[in-house]
Amino acid sequence: MSLIGSLSKKEAIEKFGRYVSSGKADFFTKAGLDFIPGRREGIYIYDMDEKMKLINCHCNGGVFNLGHRNPEIVDTLKEALGELDIGNHHFMSEQKAILGERLAGICPGDVNRVVFAAGGGEAIDIAIKLARGYTKRAEIVSAIGGFHGHTGFALPAGDELYSKPFEPLVPGYKKVKFGDVSQLEQAVNENTAAVLFETIPATLGMAIPPEDYFKEVRRITKEKGAVMICDEVQTGLGRCGAYWAIDTYGVVPDMIVTGKGLSGGIYPMSAVVYSDELDGFFHENPFIHISTFGGSEVGCRVALKVVEILERPEFLEHVRSMASLFEKGLLELKAKYPELLVEVRQKGLMIGLKMATEWCGPMLTLAGFQNGILTIYANNDTSISQILPPLIIKKEEALEVIERLDSMLSWVEKNLEQS
Repeated sequence: MSLIGSLSKKEAIEKFGRYVSSGKADFFTKAGLDFIPGRREGIYIYDMDEKMKLINCHCNGGVFNLGHRNPEIVDTLKEALGELDIGNHHFMSEQKAILGERLAGICPGDVNRVVFAAGGGEAIDIAIKLARGYTKRAEIVSAIGGFHGHTGFALPAGDELYSKPFEPLVPGYKKVKFGDVSQLEQAVNENTAAVLFETIPATLGMAIPPEDYFKEVRRITKEKGAVMICDEVQTGLGRCGAYWAIDTYGVVPDMIVTGKGLSGGIYPMSAVVYSDELDGFFHENPFIHISTFGGSEVGCRVALKVVEILERPEFLEHVRSMASLFEKGLLELKAKYPELLVEVRQKGLMIGLKMATEWCGPMLTLAGFQNGILTIYANNDTSISQILPPLIIKKEEALEVIERLDSMLSWVEKNLEQS
């Protein structure tokens, strides 16, 4: 019996609204986007009634880097379930040890100690706790318009759009303009525990920092004795043409936070990988942070397969090749729609299309549904559409995406002229 289609689409919408989220059901129904994922495979997701097929060019922020239901990942999970379960966080773990070594192997410098979590927000919480515990300081400096998750320590580090309804928040946070060295220099002082940035802030609109920015971040944090944390939940694991986006800037931070794609789109996994220098705090306090489901042993096997695929020599070469193809096609579209598409922001296959007005991002999302492309606008700058195709996308599929983006931009342009 198929799991998909046990309800009619109408029933699924009604029950979702009644028991899960009335707000989401109302929003999507009113917007005419009553898409409910059914069959999914490779770069495609299908509506549950099979009337619509979308190329997933958002990938849930990088969860589906390897596509939907990647056969290698699915087989790995099936194999793991033959012997393992989630494990027991009270004990040491063979599977965590194996995955920890492999994650350390793809991290720069001495960033080679790992704490596992079940999601990105939890991992950010861990990173902030470690920074405060290690430095004995309180303040966290992050970016205006950034996003690091919805949990306790992570929430105040992001934009107030997500945190204001829950005040009073955990105190001790400062925000600076991303990419502005002088603001950062003024903000970091003897009370700063950590500087926390997404290497490329996605929700802010794929803001690409100046080429020397992270070298300056590293200099300032070292001078002030603060910890440098790179949130690579979306940018990591090959998305930007390297293991980590920070690698492309030639900088070694104190911590790298990873998640989303580490799951292979199949089993929730995230991790904080931190430097040897910071390990003293957890060595002295080995039971101060525990996570029942963090580093689940069956999940470790899935994440291990993700890293194995990433380490294949042809994998990153393919990502860089597809990135070059997108760069060429998008620059041609920018020339074709100069009044609408004002900027292409790109690092590997992490792409933001900056358009003329704040309405353009939502309009391009609507146009995508009409043209078989899933793309989501950046919530903290709705003039920008986020383009994150699966890293396994093939040349002919990438060309198809660019062709459809042409039609989508044309539709947005015409509707802007009529409004």
